[in-house]
Amino acid sequence: MAIVILNPAVQQIHGKLAGFVYRVRYGKQTASKPPDTSKVQWSPAQVEHRQRFRLAVAYAQAAMAEPNVRAVYEEEAKQKDKRPFDLAVSDYFKGKNLLMGRG
Repeated sequence: MAIVILNPAVQQIHGKLAGFVYRVRYGKQTASKPPDTSKVQWSPAQVEHRQRFRLAVAYAQAAMAEPNVRAVYEEEAKQKDKRPFDLAVSDYFKGKNLLMGRG
């Protein structure tokens, strides 16, 4: 894993860039190659959970695209010091759907 020391013009890099994943851990900027999961054999439970997570993300994206629902999540996020998108994903897993009866 590479450690990146940045000049003042760029304080942090997050995400993928040029085949590396950049993140900040424990206050230090790091870069690493993403893991190769091409040969992983997922268990049936893992496959099911990954599918449910895809559906949860799709719900959260739809909720963030709906202005009224987004406002509800943004207000709740302020109170809980969380991100609205994360609250929407969590709500999907809890069976709470604020989009029902809309559109």
